[in-house]
Amino acid sequence: MIERARAENLVAELVRIESINPDLVEGGSGEGEIARFVADFLSRAGLESSCREIEPAGRAKGILRFAQNDKRGRKVNRANAVGILKGSGGGRSLMFNGHLDTVGVAGMPEPFSGRVEGGRLYGRGSQDMKGGVAAALLAVEAVARGARLKGDVVFAGVADEEYESKGTRALLEENRADAAVVMEPTGLEVVTAHKGFAWAEVRTLGRAAHGSRPEEGLDAIAFMGRVLGGIERLAKELANRRHPSLGGGSVHASTISGGQELSSYPAECKLRVERRLLPGENAQTFERELQKILSELSAADESFRAKLEMGYSALALETPPTTSIVRALTASAERVLGPGVRLGAQSFWTDAGLLSEAGIPSVLFGPGGKGLHSAEEYVLVEQVAQCAEVLVECAREFSNSGA
Repeated sequence: MIERARAENLVAELVRIESINPDLVEGGSGEGEIARFVADFLSRAGLESSCREIEPAGRAKGILRFAQNDKRGRKVNRANAVGILKGSGGGRSLMFNGHLDTVGVAGMPEPFSGRVEGGRLYGRGSQDMKGGVAAALLAVEAVARGARLKGDVVFAGVADEEYESKGTRALLEENRADAAVVMEPTGLEVVTAHKGFAWAEVRTLGRAAHGSRPEEGLDAIAFMGRVLGGIERLAKELANRRHPSLGGGSVHASTISGGQELSSYPAECKLRVERRLLPGENAQTFERELQKILSELSAADESFRAKLEMGYSALALETPPTTSIVRALTASAERVLGPGVRLGAQSFWTDAGLLSEAGIPSVLFGPGGKGLHSAEEYVLVEQVAQCAEVLVECAREFSNSGA
């Protein structure tokens, strides 16, 4: 059994370490300190552990990042913490994957307190996802103290999931596994599917002119209004393309800017757009949809000009319920929690999508709570301990099975 007090203390220790993603919030410390803490924990638990720096200025191969999000070479402390519990051989390897970074703390009076009240532990990252990280740490510690498993168990505390997932991308260059559990907050549901996403930037091009001379100007902002109309129509179409567990896809305008001053026709307008992807869709799907909108607008008005630039994207997750990791995790959860453990789906994206794309069947399983990315966030301590117990059972069942 995992001690509830131990679970509470470990989550509180993790929450008290500020690990705000500096690509999201200027001045965020990054994951260096918390990665060192986790690596030390893994070493004490008996795993082969390391703290691996992630180059902050580097970009994942083939990824376009919009220029204004670059950090202009500022040195930040980004790192993964990885531990490996070697098996005796003949079994399957299992990875527990959890991100160490958090979003910002605007509006939070005590973001790093780790305060506990009524079984809820409060603070930034408590639910997303230091509660899940703590559960997996306690699980690998318990496994390491028991009988040796046949297969390896890998713990990966990764950087940058909240932005571009540089941590898991770097991890996959060195570490593989036969399956993975990502400890995102699922309320102890076994989640086998989530949406992906793609980003794009559209620029409409006008012609600058004095506001009193309309015959000389072309209004780039007015042109963008036509694009927004096309995106609104696309959103309605996507809502009708239904996935059995994820519902419809979606698209929305995220940010918009343009123009010089009140007395001038705007020469350029810039729109950033996000598309949420269903299984089977990718960035090329979104690019074709946007190109269709722009082509139709160009055909209707020869003065309309626009440029499209695709940005970062990540695929959806869909792991069949018959997959061995789903069956092993579900059986383990029912032994700990009782019958009726639910299979579910989530709308948000996670690193499980990257792991699955790399050929590692992946599921989500973690403790519940409330307040993802909000001003009041908490995790349920009881579920942290329960999650850890399920992960112990899952490691034993999965890793002791034949390869």
